[in-house]
Amino acid sequence: MVSTEPTQAQTAWHAQDADAVVSALASDRQAGLTTGEVDERRRRHGPNEIASEPPPSTWSIALLQLKDPMNLMLVAVAVVSIVIGEIPTAIVVAVLVGLNIVLGTRQEVKARASVDALAKMQTPQARVVRDGALTQLDATELVPGDVVQLEAGDIVPADGRLLTTATLETQEAALTGESAPVAKDPQTLGTIDVSLGDRSNMGFQNTSVTRGTATMVVTETGMHTQMGQIASMLSAVAPSKSPLQRELDSLTKVLGVIAWTSVAIIVIIGVIRGQDVTTLLLLGISMGVSAIPTGLPTFVQAMLAYGARQLADAKAIVKNLTDVETLGATSVINSDKTGTLTMNQMTVRSLYFHCRWYTVDGEGYAKSGKITHVAGEAVPDFTLLAYGLCLDSDATVSGTGEVVGDPTEAALVVLAAKIGVDAPLTRRTYPRVAAVPFDSAYKFMATFHHLEVDGRTQFVELVKGGPDVVLARCTTAFRPGRQEVPLDEVREELTAANRTMSEKGLRVLAFAVRRLDGQEEAAVADPMSYVADLTFVGMVGIIDPLRPEAIESVRTAHEAGIDVRMITGDHAITASAIGAELGLGPGAIGGAELQAMTDEELSAALPHLHVFGRVTPQDKLRLADIMQKNGAVVAMTGDAVNDAAALKKADIGVAMGSGSEVTKQAGKMVLTDDNFGTLITAIRLGRNIYDKIVSYIRYQMSKLFSLVLLFLVASIFDINDGVALTPLMVLFQHFFITLFPVAVIMLDPPAPDLMNKPPRDPQMPIANRRAFVQWLAYGVLQFAVTLAAMLLAPGEMSTTEANVPMTTAFVVLSFGSILAGLVMRRDPESGLTPPILGALKILSIPTIVTVFAVEAGFLQDLLMTTSLTGGQWLACLGWSLIIPIVVEAEKAFRRRRHLHSAPPAPMTAPAAVDPQRAR
Repeated sequence: MVSTEPTQAQTAWHAQDADAVVSALASDRQAGLTTGEVDERRRRHGPNEIASEPPPSTWSIALLQLKDPMNLMLVAVAVVSIVIGEIPTAIVVAVLVGLNIVLGTRQEVKARASVDALAKMQTPQARVVRDGALTQLDATELVPGDVVQLEAGDIVPADGRLLTTATLETQEAALTGESAPVAKDPQTLGTIDVSLGDRSNMGFQNTSVTRGTATMVVTETGMHTQMGQIASMLSAVAPSKSPLQRELDSLTKVLGVIAWTSVAIIVIIGVIRGQDVTTLLLLGISMGVSAIPTGLPTFVQAMLAYGARQLADAKAIVKNLTDVETLGATSVINSDKTGTLTMNQMTVRSLYFHCRWYTVDGEGYAKSGKITHVAGEAVPDFTLLAYGLCLDSDATVSGTGEVVGDPTEAALVVLAAKIGVDAPLTRRTYPRVAAVPFDSAYKFMATFHHLEVDGRTQFVELVKGGPDVVLARCTTAFRPGRQEVPLDEVREELTAANRTMSEKGLRVLAFAVRRLDGQEEAAVADPMSYVADLTFVGMVGIIDPLRPEAIESVRTAHEAGIDVRMITGDHAITASAIGAELGLGPGAIGGAELQAMTDEELSAALPHLHVFGRVTPQDKLRLADIMQKNGAVVAMTGDAVNDAAALKKADIGVAMGSGSEVTKQAGKMVLTDDNFGTLITAIRLGRNIYDKIVSYIRYQMSKLFSLVLLFLVASIFDINDGVALTPLMVLFQHFFITLFPVAVIMLDPPAPDLMNKPPRDPQMPIANRRAFVQWLAYGVLQFAVTLAAMLLAPGEMSTTEANVPMTTAFVVLSFGSILAGLVMRRDPESGLTPPILGALKILSIPTIVTVFAVEAGFLQDLLMTTSLTGGQWLACLGWSLIIPIVVEAEKAFRRRRHLHSAPPAPMTAPAAVDPQRAR
């Protein structure tokens, strides 16, 4: 017996004769496999199902969260606090660590069910010939060599070589992206190098049979099928960290260096001074708590969660909070065509009837729409065409747009409805007397009926098929007014019309008739012989139309500096026409040309390529990978199984809500309304959230620098025994003061010009040089004000009892943080411009909390604060007001300098945007 081990997945079965394939698989056309052979093959190949990845356990995810550098530093602080008896500090820090771990784990505990979803798509039943008898069994029981029978409505249970077919067509959009059904026949293909979508003698697992019947020998099962290979790609694609995660990791390392360097300096100074170990450890804890952004993970999580809720309201569901920020950095959108940019509903757009052009409006399978023509022409009699549309097809379309049957035929039924003809009623009134079923071998369909034509009943043949095939069987054609002329008089016109529609990416079908009064018996006996001497009626141009919002969404993306590319399984000519209608950039390429290019050649050509046709799942994955290596943040949209691997590879995989379950599981975001425009809305929200994160980190880092400087200076110059504030004072600031300025930043409305800016450079980290200088400058400002207030406050300083200078420093730091949050919520715009009332209401809460921390007895005991007089409160407020005044003055200076140095606005539209559309 010939082995069909994993190497068979690379066998070019489509290039081998059907009998040779059966022989290679040691099977039999008529008898199939024996029970013994099946058992032996199942032991070798396993069941016909997709293997799934075991999801990570909750505990393993929690452990990863604990290993985060920020949390490890906090754990060290808690341990040291316990050692020296600072139990309240240890408890508060431990609670914070637990909160960080719980929040992080909740978001990561999402079953990566991409492969599981593929397994769930497995067809439950299949009709198989075994031991010479036809039997029905679970599709998971199939093995290579099984002979399977297929008919319309079936889901293909495994990959296989077709042995016989009768008018077979399959819908392969889920696998290849091809929107129209694919005609199949068992003829051997002459070359090995044939793209997946063109392997017309193969059936593929989980594609659907829309027409006809077939017999197929199974060549691959389980993980060796095309679906299995996609599952393998999903398993191989490791989820990458988002840009924000990478930047926060980098920032954490910087902060760690600052924190532990500062602690080391303080400890060395303490040792030189001969301070006892407990005091040194207390200083170290205070310094550590000051320098570690204890609230950073929690607050960033909260801001991202707020963004996720906004996205959900906009019908975009993100699975992980960090994906919210990734959206804001998107610089490239790779979009699938079928069902994403288009409606996945075949529609007649153009009609050439009796040598005259007509335009058909209306979208999708809605039966509303008009057929318009040139002014001054008589309204034509569409009777013969309407007969062909209804009677030369089998599909049905309900009033709600639900289709049963071939999508292309559904488009013809809808066109008939727009003419005013009811297809089901017409079929019942004029049943078929004889028929030549469609077959890819001759590419036409013919039916014979008794029809009402010119006021009397006639026996008429109706023919539908490819224009070249139908024209070759015609001898005459209709001109306006149903004037019948020799075909040669109008052949050039008809050929030009066919070419015009094809160049627009339309799928063209031609219709012809023949009157056969008196020849009924002969026609019924041999209908094929009468598909000749036809009279040409007309042609229709069919396309999967664009979603109404797609063109506007592409224009908005271009204005935002985002490159949009269309990647589809359709032929390049169709894809190119759609791309031109969308207003994409220049350049179209087919899958074969793409595969012939090296990665270096493709990378160099990418700026000039915006439409990719006839691509495979591997091509989509490769394109995403190359774009990411070039520094792009890639969003990939799609709704079919063939998009899944690329969606998982992309920085932000965007699945459509009506798409396959595997695609929704592989993607990082799901558009519940299938609206490509919602992606642009999501990017706008993502940019806004990123701006808010930058504002928050600016605010947080400024305060951290001020605390670090305060503790260093206090230690170096032995101010208050080297302890500027107690550890609980610092934690109180983090928990109960900074929380409210962060809320102000979160709720601030987005900038009006948010989508007129180019995407941010993902290579430019949050902690870049300019930002770092700004954080340090603002931190020095807050430190200087707090230190001055402490040194000039009356009273003795002591770390063992409450004192006025330390309390003054605490109050000035609190008030300064509150006012800093107000002015730092925007940059470089002023933070004092409307809306401001809501912000002031929120900031009144930490102001009151600060008063309680100083004046309430139980908080005085906990924090080591003491009551202040009215004059001391006014002094604290005066010191605090210096901070917003200086920050606003610095921003005003930057705005003025930018205004004077900015180049004049360009007088022309951006190159990526069509000026006509821009208007």
